[in-house]
Amino acid sequence: MQIVSFSRGDDPQVSVGVIEGSCVLDVARSALDQGQTLFGSETVALLELLRMGDTGMEALRRIVAAEPKVLHELSSVKLHAPLPRPNTIRDFMLVEEHVKNSFGDVPDEWYKIPVHWKGNPDTVFGPDQVVPWPHYTDKLDYELEIAAVINKPLFEATPEQALDAIVGYTIFNDWSARDIQFREMSVGIGPAFGKDFATSMGPCLVTADSIEITKASMEARINGEIWTKGGLGSMVFSFAQVLALLSYDQPLNPGDVFGSGTIGRGCGLELDRWIKPGDIVEIEVEGIGILKNMVGQKKQLPRDLIKLTVALSK
Repeated sequence: MQIVSFSRGDDPQVSVGVIEGSCVLDVARSALDQGQTLFGSETVALLELLRMGDTGMEALRRIVAAEPKVLHELSSVKLHAPLPRPNTIRDFMLVEEHVKNSFGDVPDEWYKIPVHWKGNPDTVFGPDQVVPWPHYTDKLDYELEIAAVINKPLFEATPEQALDAIVGYTIFNDWSARDIQFREMSVGIGPAFGKDFATSMGPCLVTADSIEITKASMEARINGEIWTKGGLGSMVFSFAQVLALLSYDQPLNPGDVFGSGTIGRGCGLELDRWIKPGDIVEIEVEGIGILKNMVGQKKQLPRDLIKLTVALSK
């Protein structure tokens, strides 16, 4: 099942839908027409549904299977990131080839602990949105990843419990400002400036029972040209192992998003090829779809901030 977040026309309200052929099933309005009162309004956000756990997913499946259905043509709606504002974002480096290609060798610690950074839930971009080019970078990069999303609280969980909490997967493009990323990390902290300005997700959340992520083919295209082709394959830690380990000392909650890290040769850094303003970046994962974004023009600092940065650099 492919779950989306969508809006219609000039209405800014974003609600949950399910892809059915060339249409989107309007979940909340269908529920009302069917006399199902779980949602109780004409809209429901995916985060609300995830916080209902199994109850929410069971209700969703009943609505999809029942009649009548309120359907909208895909061409008539705007798709957003499945979770326009996730609860939290964590992104890992779970694929060995990416680590080796990026840094020349693989640190011993990488095999011992699932290293990750925490993203910014307020800078999530969905399908067809323009991704801003930060003023401080000359080397903007894409990353070809898959993310897991949970719909149950986890604390001191077993890997089996963690796997059961994964409701589905989406495409995850961790945009990276490479030059500033390595500068800030040389201080021994970060990344922050190098990552927090943008993360793309979408076009849908595919339920975990509908996809085998380690076997799905993955591809990145820049202006229609294939730059990256491959798949996740084996990861040093599985998503279930990562979530169980994280949960041992911190609570995880519905709507938390966990990126896999980039696949081998899955970014411009590994290829020594760099995107430019105006480029169209398409990330495709078999069984999930295509996440397309245009890269915006490089932002310029206002004059007063330029003066401030000059003063701070002295």
